[in-house]
Amino acid sequence: MIMQDALSLTEFQLMELLDVGWAEVTSAVAHISAIVCPPYQSALSLMEQRVKNEHLAGHLPTGLKGLDEALCGGIPFGVLTELVGPAGIGKTQFCLKLSLLASLPSSYGGLDGHVIYIDVESKFSSRRLIEIGAKSFPEIFLMKGMAKKMSGRILVWRPASLSEFTERLQQIKVSLHQNEVKLLVIDSMAALVSGFSRFGSIFKEIKSTISLALPIVFPKSLPLPSIANFTDWAHSRECEQGIPRQHPLGWHVSFIKSLAEFSRIPIVVTNQVRSQSSDEACQFSFQVQRWKETKEDHARYGSHLVAALGVHWAHAVTIRLVLEAKSGQRFLKVSKSPISAPLAFPFDITASGMSLLSDDGIELTGPDINAIHSQGHSDIINFTGESLQ
Repeated sequence: MIMQDALSLTEFQLMELLDVGWAEVTSAVAHISAIVCPPYQSALSLMEQRVKNEHLAGHLPTGLKGLDEALCGGIPFGVLTELVGPAGIGKTQFCLKLSLLASLPSSYGGLDGHVIYIDVESKFSSRRLIEIGAKSFPEIFLMKGMAKKMSGRILVWRPASLSEFTERLQQIKVSLHQNEVKLLVIDSMAALVSGFSRFGSIFKEIKSTISLALPIVFPKSLPLPSIANFTDWAHSRECEQGIPRQHPLGWHVSFIKSLAEFSRIPIVVTNQVRSQSSDEACQFSFQVQRWKETKEDHARYGSHLVAALGVHWAHAVTIRLVLEAKSGQRFLKVSKSPISAPLAFPFDITASGMSLLSDDGIELTGPDINAIHSQGHSDIINFTGESLQ
């Protein structure tokens, strides 16, 4: 028996197994606990270790001074960073710029590596990539052959189905080291669930997966939900039945998190927004009875949009950056980060990509931290494909 095994047994089980008295068992358990438990560390010692191992942690600088300062260097290695916002707000533009930065030579502040770009929604534009590169790094991209070389480091893949995405994810883990990959981008994660207009076969896979995992019944009297609204319909049925929700991408989320930790590279995923449903308060089974009482409270938040994929996905990401529009002005918000206060930066999209209008972040409090606004921004699409204007 190893020491950890002794801690998994009760005192009475140990007394019977070792044929000793109560005093001997309690003394032994206390001694073993003192040995196997990690020692306490002060905040100062943790900070010193972080500074010492900074080269192992690492960040991908975004080129946006205010954001890089807030995130202590940029997009961190080894965790998931999420970009969430309405359609057309600038998420893909940001991903294109990050891809260029990761492929730049280290002498120019890049990571001098390859990028795997999973283009779920077919929004990747090589022309726009070259334009951003030429405007942002003219000294590199105007050199003969450099534009071709830099763009050749960005490997774009468009999955045709959820099963293909699942299979290739496992292959990517092997290729990360073989191809010296320094950044993985998934644009977008929500489209794997909501983008059924392109991937009709995914609906059957998701429906089959959820039906196996959850006791959801499709009564004949109840019309089958539209493909676009299937996940929201399933959520509402679970709320009615008071059962916990099984995330349709649960395995993928866990695998991508482990991939980030294993590879120690930045992984950036984009997420869509959706309109708040009437049962938005139903996040846990104990809230089922009171959702009717709380649904009217959402009006005071000044927004009817929330991040897609739900609370389970939100817990999986370490950094959440929200892109929104208020009164026609776009803002980049640090909505969730263990190393930064909630901040908002006004920005524009220019020929060279995203550009902050001020490096001084506006500190956020209360509902503004998680709210997603779309005022003055008409290109908002919800999961039903209807414009939110």
